[in-house]
Amino acid sequence: MRNKYIENFENTQLEGKNIPDFRAGDTVRLAVEIKEGEKKRVQDYEGVCISMRGQGTGKTITVRKIGANAIGVERTFPLFSDSLVEIKVLRRGRVRRAKLFYLRDLAGKKARIKELRK
Repeated sequence: MRNKYIENFENTQLEGKNIPDFRAGDTVRLAVEIKEGEKKRVQDYEGVCISMRGQGTGKTITVRKIGANAIGVERTFPLFSDSLVEIKVLRRGRVRRAKLFYLRDLAGKKARIKELRK
């Protein structure tokens, strides 16, 4: 049970954010702001969303991509962080689970997710 005052405060914090509707299995491109000393730059991170957890301002997503030498890289992002500049949904995936941790054990063609057709 959540405190109604905290919930009210979180709702006011969430109003300014524009988050697209996506779920686990979708391929997303996140524009992440990176600070290096005094400079700031925006770097894209593209991969498959394998999990979403939490609620309110504490909601996080885990995105998995295949990096150099076919090594899987996972990053967890707070969804309402100031460092997330933009979220773009590239593909909708057809999956039957909410958490896709089984992708960690798969490689190559077996790790592909079918595209959702409408």
